[in-house]
Amino acid sequence: MRRRQLKQLWKRLPELRQMKTLDRDGLLMKLGAARQQWPTAWRLVALRVPKKEEPINEQTFTWRLRKQKLRQVRRREGRYLLRTNLTQEDPAKLWQYYIQLTQVEEAFKNLKGDLALRPLYHQKEERIEAHIFVAFLAYCLHVTLHRWVRDLAPGLTPRSVLEKFAAVQMIDVHLPTTDGRHIILPRYTQPEKELQVLLHQLKLTLPEQPPPRITASGKLAN
Repeated sequence: MRRRQLKQLWKRLPELRQMKTLDRDGLLMKLGAARQQWPTAWRLVALRVPKKEEPINEQTFTWRLRKQKLRQVRRREGRYLLRTNLTQEDPAKLWQYYIQLTQVEEAFKNLKGDLALRPLYHQKEERIEAHIFVAFLAYCLHVTLHRWVRDLAPGLTPRSVLEKFAAVQMIDVHLPTTDGRHIILPRYTQPEKELQVLLHQLKLTLPEQPPPRITASGKLAN
């Protein structure tokens, strides 16, 4: 990403210098837009802009690559810098604490995002406990699905799996008979090809279509 941004910024700067109708104020505005668009690359470039009375040319508007800054950024890539007041702890243990913190944050994100749990105001203690229990069960299922997908279908998230399975719907087909009864055919929609591939990866098979039911005098016949 850094290399791509730097390449785009390096291409944009000569274009700004070649604009004949551009004054200093307009140049500063366009540089501000470039800084907002390519912030990572902007920190690696040193600019010299013209003064108020100077024209925009190759002598007044120049730039150079901050090579020392670039080397520093490259050395820090792929590394974490953590600050803590627990100076007596083992660094390995501090890293474990940090990983636990990210897991807790992910749990709250899943509860509010994928599981769509919303605040419910209860007035009885047993209802509060029931709400917490249901939320905990939902989170356990979500974590189980995450581990399952990670092992059998890498690259997918629990959210994407649930979205794919949401395409399968259960419907009841009602067929009236000549004697006033109804034949009810419970059916689920056939999965698309993409979902069939996912079922194969997860080693799942859909059950057989349910048998039909017949109503007699408005009641279901067993």
